[in-house]
Amino acid sequence: MIAFGQELAGTLRRASVVDALLRHVRDNFAPSEIALSLFHHDVDARDSLHAWPTRGPDRQPLLEQASRTGALLFADGLEPLLRDGGLPPQPETAGSWLFAPLIAKGRVTGAIAVRGEPGRYTPPDLALLEGLVSQASIALESARLVDLHDDGRRSWQEVVDAISPALCIVDRGGRIRRANLAFADLVNAPPASLIGRPWQAFAPPEWATELQRALDQQGAGREVELRTGERTYAVTAVPITSTDRSAVVLLFDDQTERRRLQDQLIQSEKMSAIGQLIAGIAHDLNNPLASVVGFADYLTEVPNIPPQLREPLTVIQEEAERASNIVKNLLSFARKQEHQRRPTALKPLLDATFLLLRNNLMAYRVEASLEIEPDLPMPDIDPNQIQQVFVNLINNAAQAIASTGRPGTVVVRARRWLDGVAVDVADDGPGMSEALAAQVFEPFFTTKPEGEGTGLGLSISQGIVREHGGRIMLSSEEEHGSVFTVQLPLATRPPAPVPDADQRVPTKRLRVLVVDDEPHILHYMRATLEAWGHIPVVASDGAEALAVAADAPFDLVISDLRMPRLSGREFYEELARRRPQLAARLVFSTGDTVRGDTLAFLESLDRPYLHKPFSLAELRSLLGEVARDSGPYVRRRDSGSRPVEALPET
Repeated sequence: MIAFGQELAGTLRRASVVDALLRHVRDNFAPSEIALSLFHHDVDARDSLHAWPTRGPDRQPLLEQASRTGALLFADGLEPLLRDGGLPPQPETAGSWLFAPLIAKGRVTGAIAVRGEPGRYTPPDLALLEGLVSQASIALESARLVDLHDDGRRSWQEVVDAISPALCIVDRGGRIRRANLAFADLVNAPPASLIGRPWQAFAPPEWATELQRALDQQGAGREVELRTGERTYAVTAVPITSTDRSAVVLLFDDQTERRRLQDQLIQSEKMSAIGQLIAGIAHDLNNPLASVVGFADYLTEVPNIPPQLREPLTVIQEEAERASNIVKNLLSFARKQEHQRRPTALKPLLDATFLLLRNNLMAYRVEASLEIEPDLPMPDIDPNQIQQVFVNLINNAAQAIASTGRPGTVVVRARRWLDGVAVDVADDGPGMSEALAAQVFEPFFTTKPEGEGTGLGLSISQGIVREHGGRIMLSSEEEHGSVFTVQLPLATRPPAPVPDADQRVPTKRLRVLVVDDEPHILHYMRATLEAWGHIPVVASDGAEALAVAADAPFDLVISDLRMPRLSGREFYEELARRRPQLAARLVFSTGDTVRGDTLAFLESLDRPYLHKPFSLAELRSLLGEVARDSGPYVRRRDSGSRPVEALPET
């Protein structure tokens, strides 16, 4: 008994305890059979862990009966046990038997049966077996508790290793007690080397001050921000318990993706604010531009202009038109519009795109050229969406060239392609490998540095073109540049017809009411209309216009939208209430079509509008249609609401 107890004293594994028990039973009892079963009460199961000899009958029913009846001795056979327990006959039950249950903390944890020759065992043998089993039960319970502790520690380690935030437990002296794999990866050290070492030995020097600050304010719920390379971490120090602050958990939460999304959201908000700013600036620019464009057009039509003034007037006209196109292209690109596809000539669209990107291309030292096949057919597209695609492709080409540190060229070619048209955007930049080219259309894939690209431009562009029934193809070779090809199907319906020459000239004298708060615009409109033989009447705001239009007949009313006292919309609504037939002949002129409410209002009227600054050709076209129409002015349904388009001069 003493020897057995000494052997068990240093044993913490259950299998070792069982092996020692079986060995001592064999040494002391010289049995012909030993059966041992351990009961697992936590899972309600029983395992015959050991039997000797290894092959023999199943003794589980006997062991369960013994666990209920306690220690037993049978000198010759098991008939009494089988009879009293109501058990079926068992093979090989002759001989002397000893039974003893394993009990720990008042509960049966198993049972052992020992068989020998008939008459071999006596009560002292049973007492010895009970003593051995009693010591084994205590050792098995201790081993079970150790296993539970080890299982708990392994489970904790598996859990903390499975979570993505890096964490470590630091004691009062600054030494690391435990850490998960994420923390080991963060500090680039083997997990086993962390335990017992000060955290300062693993943290980058630039982290020391902030980490110490986090430890000093533990439990305050405050974060400190740490950066390493391109990653950003929010670090919080939390005591393990509210009463014991001898150990602190340092939690490192990777905030890189969240910060990136926040930056994108901020950028999106900035772009939205810029869009609103553009709306106001466009209106302020378009009003003076309307005067410049209008007077330039007006003066060029004056007969007998001195030769020395003709060239300066032409320059004024061209530059004013150029400034007007810049503003229009910017607004057209920034404006949110309903997708409206129509047969569209590519040359004007690409010219406008080049004008929009002119400054960017100059900044990147990129020379861009445009090549258009003659008599190129028109694809059926949404001009604003397809312009967005061209802007993205040309910008990407320019940025690729800029990454080489040298000047370069971008060539845009529009040509026929099978049953449609194709536009090639070719650059002499660094090109791409085959593996890289295979990924460029994937969402969020980008080769640009952090913060300079979202990786969405090409995937969005591909989606736009596919919605149009086309596709974007890429051909690229490293160090030999890239060619993106946009393939678009042809229009399925003919473009709107252009009126005949004789329809462009007004056939009668018109009375026109012009409403605008800009004196210069009123001046040139009055001068122009009078020069064309019409009768203009001007008003500086909506209230004055209502008074003028109370009883006087007018063939046409041209009104600004944004005016003091009474706005253009309010003027229209009041005029519609008082004189609905005259309200039906009202056409708005405005430089503010980027704001959603303005655009929605204009489109709800189902009639054309003049987009400031408008040319005299656009004004002449409008007057010509009014002169031919004796009823209310309503745009034909097949063309939709849009700015009045310029008609060719006669």
